[in-house]
Amino acid sequence: MYIIVAGGGKVGFYLARELLEQGHEVLVIEKDGKRADLIQNDLGNVVMVGMADEAATLEEAGAARADVICAVTGDDEDNLVICQVARKRFQVPRAIARINNPKNEEIFRLLGIDETVSSTNMVLAALEQEIPSRNLVPLLRLRHADIEIVEAVIDDSSPLVGVNLRDLSLPRESIIAVIIRRSQPIFPTGTTTLEVGDEVIALTRSAHEDALRSLFFRTARR
Repeated sequence: MYIIVAGGGKVGFYLARELLEQGHEVLVIEKDGKRADLIQNDLGNVVMVGMADEAATLEEAGAARADVICAVTGDDEDNLVICQVARKRFQVPRAIARINNPKNEEIFRLLGIDETVSSTNMVLAALEQEIPSRNLVPLLRLRHADIEIVEAVIDDSSPLVGVNLRDLSLPRESIIAVIIRRSQPIFPTGTTTLEVGDEVIALTRSAHEDALRSLFFRTARR
């Protein structure tokens, strides 16, 4: 694949290096000439100096034949513009944007950029898995389908212990997909009973995630 990496900072540099090692054709666009020289010294002639949010630069970079563009600058606004220009002007099939401020994720989605990566959210998700008081953890968001995959752990203080799934009042458009019990997956039915230590994997619409979270928190604190 031909992949354009917009932004030659640490994220862009290491991303480009990994992609090159995998055998992809890569071009890094970096606005700072000195930084571009450092990248060229390490990775070879795979970098050009320019403003990746400008159509002329993307045209020179060959965006019309690119399979993917990864906008990984340190500025969310730049990343948004880069992806929009790449998709609308050059019809790049995939545009992936780095988001530095998680609050901007909804703006990206509304403007048609569905493939985003937020390092802040990734770290928060990892932390939440280690915090006992937080028993609903976001695992994955399928943005194209507007589906959230979340995990809830049933502890020994929860009144959900011993409850059949058919008796659990889930929010609408929400289902319990899998239960992990003692490292073994269980594909549940309505008669499946929840036990202490169960890891419950649920699917829900983004709009209902808070309701699902409230259900688990409320029931866990009775």
